[in-house]
Amino acid sequence: MTVSIPVIEQFLSYLIDERHFSPYTSRCYGLDLRQFAEFIAGEYSIEVDDARERAALEKRDTSASNTICGRLLAVDVEVVRGFLTHLAGQKYSAATTARKIATLRSFHKWMEKRGLTTANPMTLIRTPKQARRLPKAITVDQVERLLGAPSDAELLGARDRAILETLYSTGIRVSEVVAINRGDIDIDGSQLKVKGKGRRERAVPIGSHAMAAIARYLVRAEAEKVPMDSGRPLFVNKLGSRLSSRSVRRKVSKYLKVAGLDPDISPHTIRHSFATHLLDNGADLRAVQELLGHQSLSSTQVYTHLTTARMREAYDRAHPRAEAS
Repeated sequence: MTVSIPVIEQFLSYLIDERHFSPYTSRCYGLDLRQFAEFIAGEYSIEVDDARERAALEKRDTSASNTICGRLLAVDVEVVRGFLTHLAGQKYSAATTARKIATLRSFHKWMEKRGLTTANPMTLIRTPKQARRLPKAITVDQVERLLGAPSDAELLGARDRAILETLYSTGIRVSEVVAINRGDIDIDGSQLKVKGKGRRERAVPIGSHAMAAIARYLVRAEAEKVPMDSGRPLFVNKLGSRLSSRSVRRKVSKYLKVAGLDPDISPHTIRHSFATHLLDNGADLRAVQELLGHQSLSSTQVYTHLTTARMREAYDRAHPRAEAS
């Protein structure tokens, strides 16, 4: 849908300005809501008009049935169920459908709190059950191969090696690694100030190998007169601007090929591997929660299932009485 729907745009602004969602996450919410708006437009044969949409929202006119805004303000559970039936026909996965339901939940709760609607149809909608997927992790040996792929003989290779080392050493997200400024590194304390989700800051330890890789990168950056003042981004592109998350993902893909590893490995797989390897070696679950920046312990506990599965595999392979006769 190319025409903007004011009530949706206001909600997305709220996500960024008040909830401090990342642009990527708010964009995903926007895609889901515009899909819902397109469904409504098709169901009621609505020709979207910018002026009519704004007027319907300003007047909070739930009787404006020829507008998306009017329909959204008055949407009932049957419309939502119709949308879910439409999604089922498109053969979306349970996980994708659950995400779209979560988007509609947040949107209608926001409208309800602001008095834009008097009834929240999402209270009558259940989220479909879905199998909990275990996070994918790679072995320590595979990590070593990936980290050794970039050549740090030149500036860009040194930068890429420092990025990979930092991702594995700290377990931080790609969005967090690209947000690092030069002043966020505490060399004496061997720790890193990280700006996480919701603009929450946390300090994470960083290992000696990652610190050494960053130091080599900084030496090369200084030699090539790349500005590295305290407030400037640490990881920059050829033009001296901050690297994007997409650029980092492309770099990871590049070095996966160089190392001969599975191309489906992502930067988030490195984060999963960081957590799994810590727990495999006896780290405390609460400590791993803090390191990952998880607000809820349940988000971290999924890794215990992964380590338990590995223990079970090792037991079945090694114990003489593990297999049934």
